[in-house]
Amino acid sequence: MPVTQTLRDGAWRVVELITTPVVPADYLDVIAPLRNPTVLRARISDVRPETATAVTLELRPGRGWEPHEPGQYIRVGVDIDGVRLWRAYSVSNAASRKDGRFTITVNAVPDGVVSSYLRYQARKGEIVHLDLPAGDFVLTKPRPAKALFVTAGSGITPVMGMLRSCLSEMPDVVVVHSAKTPEAVVFGAELRELAAAGRIRLIERHTTTEGRLKPAGIAELVPDLLDRETWACGPADLLDDLQEHWSDAGAAERLHVERFRPTVLVAGDGGTVTFEKSGVTTEVPGGTTILDAGEAAGQLMKSGCRMGICFKCVLPMREGIVRDVRDGAITTATEVDGDNVLIQTCVTTAAGPCRFDA
Repeated sequence: MPVTQTLRDGAWRVVELITTPVVPADYLDVIAPLRNPTVLRARISDVRPETATAVTLELRPGRGWEPHEPGQYIRVGVDIDGVRLWRAYSVSNAASRKDGRFTITVNAVPDGVVSSYLRYQARKGEIVHLDLPAGDFVLTKPRPAKALFVTAGSGITPVMGMLRSCLSEMPDVVVVHSAKTPEAVVFGAELRELAAAGRIRLIERHTTTEGRLKPAGIAELVPDLLDRETWACGPADLLDDLQEHWSDAGAAERLHVERFRPTVLVAGDGGTVTFEKSGVTTEVPGGTTILDAGEAAGQLMKSGCRMGICFKCVLPMREGIVRDVRDGAITTATEVDGDNVLIQTCVTTAAGPCRFDA
């Protein structure tokens, strides 16, 4: 072995001894946040406004990321005023992208803390937290010979991911989209170009002048809609109407619906923590970490540095709200189709009821 390498290896071992129980690689996570495969993060690499209220964010994910299937969503965690808030956003780019980056398209909604932040304040270079792609709002295989997409507002984003990825595999596609005005149609120019090229049949509904989109109106515009495999994403009242219409017609199995139902969680001081796999439940006071409380209750807990650096204590939280004991930052998790938010149990305490996948 060369002398230089021997000296370098020896020096590295000395540093490891000095920094025990934390190894030098753990400190690199602080200055290189995308290197740790255990805690998923991404750096915003581009910010592109789509409409007055919508923006597309290009994200460069770190290690541990896995490709998405067209139509799937990810949960994005954003730190706002000391609170880490998580929201689900569909991936809007084509799945064939080779550079490993992906995009989400966010439409700011009234009183939407996260959507408004991402639309008006997110900047290139900013770090956000991630979960892996999830959801079963995806195209069937083989692809349908006749497809119908019914969307409203930001509900177009998962459908655009499908169209960008698989349109060449679907010979007959109808897109019915509803927005307040022509200018408010997210991806409006691209959709109209596809329609002009004969690749899709596009039906736009502008609610400011034409009123809300309803199944009866869609049936008049698309007479064979019940013969089409259909994907719908949009406001709850639209989806409720569509499900009732398809169910009454005996075609419920041909309608695929995507819903996001965020739950508002209010931070308190302590709470009941449940470890679902083991069945252990314990009351965690506000000043006690989840790691300490779990161990005291007999729950088998992984740990390492016990100071929030090595990430060996991370557990998936299915639903709940926790507080970081170091700075008071709040992290929430709302169960949407069973996805989780990763929590460092050694530096967090319960700020309300929590359920862990452990």
